[in-house]
Amino acid sequence: MKVMSARDAKNHFGEFLDAARREPVVVTKNDRPVGIMISIEDAADTLLPEFLLDKDPGYDGWLFGKVSATLARVDAKEARLHDHDEAMARLRERLRERRAGKTA
Repeated sequence: MKVMSARDAKNHFGEFLDAARREPVVVTKNDRPVGIMISIEDAADTLLPEFLLDKDPGYDGWLFGKVSATLARVDAKEARLHDHDEAMARLRERLRERRAGKTA
């Protein structure tokens, strides 16, 4: 992961954008991390779009219900928790499937 000062990012903005297209770039100010720049392609594979898009009315209640039901299934031993890497792989696969379904 590349690290760039805020001053360098400002003074070399084109390089900053090019670097962010290749890999995440941590932006520092006074040698402390203050932000991160990632490409739009990388952002599409994260939960960021969910945070940035307007939610339909009732979404928060629906999400709370889904999470509560899943936790109840885990407690009842009807489902299991996955480690982080496995959960992220499963999430990426579901996103790929969903995108493929929208383009089909």
